[in-house]
Amino acid sequence: MPAKCSYTRPIALPPTLWHMAIPPDLFFPYAIDKRWTALMLALRVGEKDGVTLTADGILLATFGRIKLETALSNVEYTEVTGPHRWYTAVGLRGSLVDDGVTFGTNHRSGLCIAFKERVPRVIGLRDHSGLWVSVADPAGLGDAIGC
Repeated sequence: MPAKCSYTRPIALPPTLWHMAIPPDLFFPYAIDKRWTALMLALRVGEKDGVTLTADGILLATFGRIKLETALSNVEYTEVTGPHRWYTAVGLRGSLVDDGVTFGTNHRSGLCIAFKERVPRVIGLRDHSGLWVSVADPAGLGDAIGC
């Protein structure tokens, strides 16, 4: 298992210096495999979907009309995984093995994000302890999260 994540909040600064301390939001778009264009259109997944890390410490993943949001401090670890079988990695799905959720646009590679505390369910019957996303730069997203 990868090392635990130790996200810390930035140091408090006077309001006059905030513009220097708050980094811009980071956006990681999905790597959409052209073979799944029709499925992505049906799910309403497009260029504006992906994972955003906000300046105030929030992880926001969107997949068409579905969104998952949690604090970065709730991330326990991340791990780049792949390749996977297409039928387990492409689309919006809950895991049959655990209570994770997949936002998949390809089967080549993605980032598994494990949470310390479960996040409210977006599909299925249980809250989610993990999220797998097939962003274009999974290692970059993992580095940006800091795990």
